[in-house]
Amino acid sequence: MDSVSSDEVYQDHILPHVSRTFALTIPQLPLALRTAVTCAYLLCRIADTIEDEPALSPPETLDFLQRFSAVLNGRGEAAPLAREIEQRLSDRTLATERDLVANMQRVIAVMSRLNGPQQSAIRRCVELMCRGMPRFQFTASLKGLAHSSDLDDYCYYVAGVVGEMLTELFCDYSPEISRHRAGLSAVAASFAQGLQMTNILKDVWEDRSRGACWLPQDVFTRHGVDLALVSSEPFDPRFGAGFRELVGVAHAHLRNALDYTLLIPGKEYGIRRFCLWAIGLAVLTLRKINHNPRFTAGAQVKVPRSAVAMTRILTNVAGRSDWMLRRLFALAARGLPLARLSDQRRPRTAPPSLQEEPAPESERALRRSYGNSGS
Repeated sequence: MDSVSSDEVYQDHILPHVSRTFALTIPQLPLALRTAVTCAYLLCRIADTIEDEPALSPPETLDFLQRFSAVLNGRGEAAPLAREIEQRLSDRTLATERDLVANMQRVIAVMSRLNGPQQSAIRRCVELMCRGMPRFQFTASLKGLAHSSDLDDYCYYVAGVVGEMLTELFCDYSPEISRHRAGLSAVAASFAQGLQMTNILKDVWEDRSRGACWLPQDVFTRHGVDLALVSSEPFDPRFGAGFRELVGVAHAHLRNALDYTLLIPGKEYGIRRFCLWAIGLAVLTLRKINHNPRFTAGAQVKVPRSAVAMTRILTNVAGRSDWMLRRLFALAARGLPLARLSDQRRPRTAPPSLQEEPAPESERALRRSYGNSGS
């Protein structure tokens, strides 16, 4: 087997071992997109694995992320960096993630064979992720984020940049999709934030057990709640009221996600499925959260396999009909609170330099970012 096909085979092999969701959705994409999107996801996952490794000190994490970003931009060799990182990974890193880091060079080799616009989109995404994640991960605590705008910024760096990258890949793939670039770009980060916020809400108690909270304190201050003192039991109705507000915000972002999907021409059925399966599962998760505000573990609001199967069937049937998709979304979201979103924006300030002084080790929480949800 030649090295080109061998590297791509490796990507396809490792994907289901590091992502349940993307292993289902990426195969729905047109063949011309699958390799690029798989490569992009795996590179993001490598960055996330570095970020999540508790055995690394803050300066070491920052250094590895900076060097990883540099390698993607042709400044440095992948193989020595991969060996160095792999040697520092602890037993808390899954064996499959360790394998992915060890094979970093193969994934980067796949990226190097993509066309120019694809490479640029992927490099931008990973670089922003590497620069933005530490801003939040190194200061994570049970106090949560100070403001709702901080939650927006966090979601942008761990997910929104991925939405923007996918938009560029879709536009590069299809001139017809590219004609909708402005509309897609306007809500791409919001689409991703809807998915990310759903995971944050579902995993709130698991995150707190690790010493982290991604909820915004300003929302809960209105209800007289100090996030630093919150516990899953006994249930505090005031916390439930603030939590319900955030369900409404996530719902609003998922409505933007539907608008995004409907800008994709109906004939691009695979790309629509790629988007719709993720949206459908997120809406159903929000429904379970909303119906069971006293949940104490993410498993209690996990969408059952039967609902996952039904979501796939219904979106497959209605995938080309905008009217049917809007109707299905309305039925799935019935009863959910709905917030009014402010104008979509980029983070208020540029991410800090990777050389910025990190928080002291004693203030570092056990870190967790979107990749650990298994999505």
